[in-house]
Amino acid sequence: MSTEKKNLSPIEKIKEISQGLRGTLKESLKDEITGAIREDDTALVKFHGMYMQDDRDRREERAAKKLERLYTFMIRLRLPGGFLTSAQYIATHDIAGENSTGVIKITTRQTLQLHGIVKSKTKPTIKAFHLAGLDSIAACGDVNRNVVSSANPLESPLHERIYQYADRISEYLLPKTRSYYDVWLDEEKIYNKVEEEDPLYQDRYLPRKFKIGLVIPPNNDSDVFAQDLGLIAIIENDQLKGFNLAVGGGLSFTHGNQETYPRLASEIGFVSTEESDEKLFKAVYEVLTVQRDFGNRADRKLARLKYTVDNMGLDAFRQEVEKRAGFPLEAAQPYELKTRVDHYGWAQSFNGLLHYTVFVENGRITDLDNVALKTAMLEVAQSGKANFRFTCNQNVILSDITPENKAEIEQILVKHNVIAHTEAASLLRKNAIACVALPTCPLALAEAQRYMPTLITKIDSVLESHGLLDEEIIIRMTGCPNGCGRSVLSEIGFVGTAPGRYNLNLGGDEQGFRLNKLYKENLNEAEILQELDTVFAAFKQNRTAGERFGDFAYRTFVN
Repeated sequence: MSTEKKNLSPIEKIKEISQGLRGTLKESLKDEITGAIREDDTALVKFHGMYMQDDRDRREERAAKKLERLYTFMIRLRLPGGFLTSAQYIATHDIAGENSTGVIKITTRQTLQLHGIVKSKTKPTIKAFHLAGLDSIAACGDVNRNVVSSANPLESPLHERIYQYADRISEYLLPKTRSYYDVWLDEEKIYNKVEEEDPLYQDRYLPRKFKIGLVIPPNNDSDVFAQDLGLIAIIENDQLKGFNLAVGGGLSFTHGNQETYPRLASEIGFVSTEESDEKLFKAVYEVLTVQRDFGNRADRKLARLKYTVDNMGLDAFRQEVEKRAGFPLEAAQPYELKTRVDHYGWAQSFNGLLHYTVFVENGRITDLDNVALKTAMLEVAQSGKANFRFTCNQNVILSDITPENKAEIEQILVKHNVIAHTEAASLLRKNAIACVALPTCPLALAEAQRYMPTLITKIDSVLESHGLLDEEIIIRMTGCPNGCGRSVLSEIGFVGTAPGRYNLNLGGDEQGFRLNKLYKENLNEAEILQELDTVFAAFKQNRTAGERFGDFAYRTFVN
């Protein structure tokens, strides 16, 4: 195995002695003296779908008054495939209004999270979600996290079947411990290690977080190569043949640490599902066991699957998976990816049902001066005539609308300016992603979602000056190099380095096959706009016919 026991990182010990991820969470929740939980519990609570955070905007003010930091919790739902019924959306809206900041945040992993939940409200929040048929189990932590999938039913007549795979894989890979029900839902059960024995995670769990994504070509809307394990649906004549497996994706790195790097997943083979799903689920399971047993448990910065794959070698990794699965993987099958953006507005899918894709800037469902988005989404949900599908690009698809109900849904969207807001957004703005960053993320070095809208307005002006406003360019921002906003997999990417400063990356492609590269370091806003002005001018003058901006930038500036 990869790591001697004596060299384990501190979190490995916390996991092993946690009694199935319980730790002292019950005691921490009862402590009314502090808004925080105990130090070891901050690692364990992630496995329950939460992060303890504090408002960094108020640190100095509270420190001056000799007050504890303003600790709150973020709770993230487990929503494989990003699906909610209208009733579940209403419940989420009500829970957000009662217990959190009120903003419903669509994440880049196709789920929802609520911020600003004080410690005393964490259990009521989890209980309320439970009553709505929702949970946050394993939405964070060193386990398989929310399984993402192509969101739009338009992608294929097999969309619903592929979505079901995401749901089933998520259930299949859940931890066996009952700690979530014990701690948050007051299940009357004494911890019994034998009864909660977990052949997959054991008492060690994984060395680091693990992410799975499914995609239906030709739209790579789930950025399948950014996943630890990517499953690419192979469809011929409207029949699902199986999935290509790609391993070792991951976009995070650490500034100044050359041992860390972003990596796109590598394909290792094909698994047929024509006769049964047994081989697929076995292969998925064993990819996790190889990571469990060979992953780095000494240095968490080097613990993701991408490093395990590179340390073992791709062929050796595949052979280990095959040995454990008990069958060889077939050769990867051909497919084509063309794009990875959301398609806004009304569209009709193969079964005759209608869908409206709403633009949600940076995934923040809230009411603004120019659009009452949160109010509109609630009214749509209250109509009971649409489901909600969240995309990995942080938008929402109002889905499964019958033709006779279209007028009612459209009336709601018009009344609250949602359609006008969606149609008025520039192409650059519609193709933007930003992570949460400040003030709540403890890793953030710079702003992201609070700053990105302002910066895009200024970049749009630069594009307009060159007659390029109609160019479809994928642009993303993260407040640190952790990769939540997938900025290194965009045509223009910003990675925060310090307050008000970003590395500027260029050269990702339209399909998601290529990482961008560093172009300029540690720029402020004025420098960003100046550099982009130069690059856009060159693009306007020297591009080849039909050439995308990312391809031009790659061959001209960073290759």
